[in-house]
Amino acid sequence: MSTAQTQTPPQAGAYVPIPRRLDFDALAPVFSRAVGALDDAATAELDRTGIDAQLREFVRLRASQLNGCAYCVDVHTRAARTAGATSQRVHAVAIWEDSPFFTARERAALALTEAVTRLSETHVPPSVVTGALAHFSEEETAALLSLIIAINTWNAIGVATRCWTPQPQAD
Repeated sequence: MSTAQTQTPPQAGAYVPIPRRLDFDALAPVFSRAVGALDDAATAELDRTGIDAQLREFVRLRASQLNGCAYCVDVHTRAARTAGATSQRVHAVAIWEDSPFFTARERAALALTEAVTRLSETHVPPSVVTGALAHFSEEETAALLSLIIAINTWNAIGVATRCWTPQPQAD
């Protein structure tokens, strides 16, 4: 009899734990702190250029969705709500191109997020950068790029190691 046949299925409504592959923070503490510092630097650039909190979280959420980072999707979904985004807009981030709930400025940031996150596929087309620069200054675009790079770094760690696990919470 196979192992799958001997295991009892979880009860209806029971959550299935996702096993940690590596405790990255403990195993690579210097690098983990450096990624935290990278994220802090990106946040400082966003603060300096005045990029609002909702847009920041939409960028983080969309990159995390594309990368499949469950922990980051959870964190940035909640952070977007805390920043004042409606649940309708938060849910629509996954399909932003087909949703009427985003401004032209937000769309330009989300397009840049997707192009950079899918770097190996897109090579970040000039039209995406031009689109971002039509709605953001060069400094703001550089700050957004800093954020996109930082969240993709966190996503790479989270997806590869499953070192952080989202916890079920009541609404």
